[in-house]
Amino acid sequence: MTAPSAPSTPTGATGTTTAARPSGVTGAVGTARTRVEGVEKVTGAARYAGEIPFAELAHGWMVLSTIARGRIRAVHTEPVEAMPGVLTVLHHGDAPRLETDYIGALGRPDPIVRIFQDDRVPFVGWPVALVVAETSEQAREAAEALVVEYEEEPHDVSFSAGRPGTYTPENPGFDADTLKGDLAAQLAASAHVVDARYTTPEEHHSSMEPHAATARWDSGRLEIVDSNQGSRWVADELAKLFSLDPDSVRVRSEHVGGAFGSKGPRAHQILAAMAATALQRPVRVVTTRRQMFSLVGYRSPTAQRVRLGADADGRLRALSHEAQNLTSSMHEFIETSAALGRVLYDAEAHHTAHRVVRLDVPTPTWMRAPGEAPGSFALESALDELAEKCGVDPIALRVRNEPDVGPVSGLPFNSRNVLACFEEGARRFGWSARDPRPGIRREGRWLLGTGTAAATYTSGVAPSTASVTAETDGGFTVRITAADVGTGARTALTQIAADALEVAPERVHVRIADSDFGPAWVAGGSMGTRSWGWAVMHAARELRSQLAVNAEIPPQGLTVRADSAEAIAALPPQERHSFGAQFAEVAVDTATGEVRVRRMLGIFAAGRIVNPLTARSQLIGGMTWGLSMALHEEAVRDRRSGAHVGPDFGNYHVAANADVPLIEADWVDDPIPGDPVGVKGIGEIGIVGAAAAIANAVWHATGVRHRDLPIRPDRVLDAARPRSGSAEDGDA
Repeated sequence: MTAPSAPSTPTGATGTTTAARPSGVTGAVGTARTRVEGVEKVTGAARYAGEIPFAELAHGWMVLSTIARGRIRAVHTEPVEAMPGVLTVLHHGDAPRLETDYIGALGRPDPIVRIFQDDRVPFVGWPVALVVAETSEQAREAAEALVVEYEEEPHDVSFSAGRPGTYTPENPGFDADTLKGDLAAQLAASAHVVDARYTTPEEHHSSMEPHAATARWDSGRLEIVDSNQGSRWVADELAKLFSLDPDSVRVRSEHVGGAFGSKGPRAHQILAAMAATALQRPVRVVTTRRQMFSLVGYRSPTAQRVRLGADADGRLRALSHEAQNLTSSMHEFIETSAALGRVLYDAEAHHTAHRVVRLDVPTPTWMRAPGEAPGSFALESALDELAEKCGVDPIALRVRNEPDVGPVSGLPFNSRNVLACFEEGARRFGWSARDPRPGIRREGRWLLGTGTAAATYTSGVAPSTASVTAETDGGFTVRITAADVGTGARTALTQIAADALEVAPERVHVRIADSDFGPAWVAGGSMGTRSWGWAVMHAARELRSQLAVNAEIPPQGLTVRADSAEAIAALPPQERHSFGAQFAEVAVDTATGEVRVRRMLGIFAAGRIVNPLTARSQLIGGMTWGLSMALHEEAVRDRRSGAHVGPDFGNYHVAANADVPLIEADWVDDPIPGDPVGVKGIGEIGIVGAAAAIANAVWHATGVRHRDLPIRPDRVLDAARPRSGSAEDGDA
C-alpha cells in the first residue's frame, strides 16, 4: 500500500498546466485557447445537421408504436397518401430489406436498425411508419393522421432488484464477474461491515440538438449529412445495412450539439436513406424531443448491492459490488456499474458481479461515464458509510486503501495520482475544518453538510488515421474523421498539430467529421483526443521531417498520412485511467425537503491537459450533470401502458441555471512515464463521484442516508418523519 504522496502543483490562475512538454514544440499544447469555430457558433454561422439547405428537400416524420409488445395488423396508408404534399409512406410492408445480422466496429448494432423488417413491435415508441412530404408541417400532419392497427400482447416493463428473469450476461464483451479470495470468510472476520443496497433511475442523454440526418444520392454515392459521434462508424454501418460498397457511402457531421453516447447509427439515418432511395431526392428526418426518449438509447436503471468489510482501522478485508440493470428483449446491454471497484480499491476478498433482465423496453446504450456514473454513487456512498462506522475521516479511509497495482488485474498503473487530488482538493475546500458529526451545522432553516468521493474513468486509446498537407501558402491542413460533439476537439487537434509541426496554431486548419478522411475512433469512451491526437502527431512529425529533407523544393501540396495502429499495439499492458476527487457542500431544508448544492470542487489527474479552457469546461459540465443526476433526473414508465410518463422536459427534470452553484474544476500534474502522447480522457470523469459526494453531504447535513437517486424533496421529507420498524438508524 502506497503512502500518500505530496500534493502535485495544481494549475495556476492562468489555467495552464505545468506538466513537462516534449522538446522542440511551440507550446501550443497546455495553453488556454478559445475554440477555433467559436465565432461561427455564437453568430449562428455554424449550421447543424437539421439546418443545412438542399434543393428539392423532402421531409420525413416518424410514426411510433403505441403498444409495448405485439404485432402490426395493418397500416392504412391510402387516406394519408391523398393528403396535401405527401410523397410516400414507408412501413414494413414496402420497405427495402436490410442486412441486420452483422458485427460492426463497436459490436452488434442496436436492434433499432431492424426497423421495417417485419411486423413485430418490441416496445412503445418503435418506428412503424415514415411519412414523407414536401414540408415538415405536411409530414407531421399526415403522420398524426395515419391509422395503424395492432394485435397487442402482454408486456413487462417492471424493473426491481433480483426480480424473476434476472440472469448472468451471456455475451458481455468483458468479465461480468470477478472473484478473488473468500468473501464470506473475510466479511465474518471484519470488525466493521457495510451491507447496503442502492438504486439509480432510468436517465436520458437529452442533448441540446435533436438527432437529425439528411440523405441523398449523388453520382452513385449515398451521402448523409448527420449529427453523430463518428462519421466513419455511421458510414460503415449503413454500408453493411444496405449491402453497399463502403466507398459508396459518405457521411459528414460538421457540427454536433451534444451527444453523450447517443449519436451513433440510429433509426433516423436509416429511414432517411430508405426514403431518399425510394424518391431519388434528398430526404431529411429529424427526431422530436419526445421521440428521443424511445429511439436513441438511455442509461438503464440500476439496483446495486455493496458489501464492505474492514479492520478496526478501516483497512478493507472484503469488497463486494453486485449490479443489476435492464435491457431490451432483443439485445443485451450491460451497464458496467460494478467495474469501478476493480480499479479504485483492493481487499483480501474482492468480488464484482453484473446481472441483467430482459424487458419490453428500448435497448439502453452508453451514456456519459457508462457504468462508472451509477456505480460510483453506490460504491462511494458505501465507503462513506464505512468511514462513519470506523470513526475514520472519509479521505483518510481512502488513503489507507490505496492500491499499488490494479486490484483485480495486478497490472501496474501508468500513473495514479488520486491521493494528490484529495490532498489538493481538501486544502482548497477547507476539509480540515469539517466537524465529522452529522446534523451539527445550521444556518437558519438550512442544515449544512459536506461530502467527498473518488472518481476514476478508463483512459483508453484506439487506432486512427490522419493526414496532414503542407499547403503552398505556408499553412497546413489536417484531415481526420474525428467528431467535435461540443468538447473543443477541433481546437485541441489544432494545438497538437501545431506543436508537432513546430508552427503557430494559426497556420493549422483542421478538417474533421467526413468519413472520406479514413478510419478513426469515435467521440466516445473518453478516448477521442488521445486516439486522434496520436495519429495527427505522427502524421505532422513525419511531414515536418520530409519538409526538412526537401527544404529547397516547394511543398506543392505534399501530404503525409499516418496510422497509429502499430504504435498502439506496442503499448505495454497497464492500468490506464484518469482519477479525481469530488467535493460538495449542500444545504437541506427538512421542512420542505429542498436540497441545494452550495458549492462543488473537483480536482482531477488526467495526464497532459491540451487546452485548459475547454478542459475545465468539460469537467464542470460533467460535475453539473452529476448534480442533476443526484437531485433531479428520473424517467418513469407506466407499467400498464409500458410508455414513459411525460417524455419531455416538462416532466423529465434536469438541473437549470438556478440549481447550479459555484463549481470549480482544476487538476494536478499527472505525467505518464514513457507515454508518447501523455493525454488522458476528461469527457466523462467529471460526472463520476459527483452524485456520491452530494449524497454524502446530505447525510452529513441531516444524519440520514439516501441510497436511492434522485434525492427528491418527498424522499427527504419521508426520511425526516419518525418511523418504526427494524430498519437501521439513518436509513432512507
